[in-house]
Amino acid sequence: MDSSALIASLLELIRRTSAELPADVQAKVAAGAASEEPGSNAAYAFRVVQDNIALACTKSSPLCQDTGSILFYVHTPVGYDQIAFHEAAVEAVKQATAKGYLRQNSVDSLTGANSGNNVGPGTPDLHFHQWRKDHVEVVLMLKGGGCENVGATYTLPNAKFGGRDLAGVENAILDCVLQAQGQGCGPGILGVGIGGDRVSGMAAAKTQFLRRLDDTNPDPVLAGLEERVVAKANQSGIGPMGFGGKTTLLGCKAGKLNRVPASYFVSVSYMCWAFRRQGIDLGANAAITRWIY
Repeated sequence: MDSSALIASLLELIRRTSAELPADVQAKVAAGAASEEPGSNAAYAFRVVQDNIALACTKSSPLCQDTGSILFYVHTPVGYDQIAFHEAAVEAVKQATAKGYLRQNSVDSLTGANSGNNVGPGTPDLHFHQWRKDHVEVVLMLKGGGCENVGATYTLPNAKFGGRDLAGVENAILDCVLQAQGQGCGPGILGVGIGGDRVSGMAAAKTQFLRRLDDTNPDPVLAGLEERVVAKANQSGIGPMGFGGKTTLLGCKAGKLNRVPASYFVSVSYMCWAFRRQGIDLGANAAITRWIY
């Protein structure tokens, strides 16, 4: 492994993820903006968002002052040195912070002291998976704290939402949108994990964000759930930033895990409009061979 080449590739991945919103997200933002009434607060909110997107890309500057949690999802061939990759990722994060691609955004949870370089326990957060392909795939997600604050885990049955069935799941998801009330920098995108435990369910919810917003769930039951949640949320009148309007959600992506009979969790991860995720394939020399999004 050429560590310097790997660091350079990861540094470019961080730069683009922080500054350039993927095309599938921009398309949803544009569609939402077109649906709002001219002159409304919702239309104004979208205009500010779209100006932000354009300026960040032009100036190669972070889309938001909160560059968020740094989440790497990495698939590697069998035998690949994941320790060396982790070391390269840490170095790339340090360099990205020094260059201003990332804000100094990692603080000690007890003292509040800022590490100054976005490195510390749990930062960056790397998730490794092996596969039998001959290349490395790296997907980076930068998830802001504001949207993370309005995520939630529900347990079913619940007297308010219903039983351990699809109706109960749908009601729980919509309650999460209702409780957010435009916080978390809406319009938002939901990642939903049905089942699992309190850890695996939320982890599964976040991996739903790796899907494109314009895809269709291969499970027809989950596909229907996703469509209903977006349609009903957008009839709520909450709108972008809670200003009112027709666009409360840009998308909903749901997956399921098996669970033990005693538990039924519905985990909802909320993503802001600044849906910063990008991915690359790396060749044998650690050079970027493909941009995923």
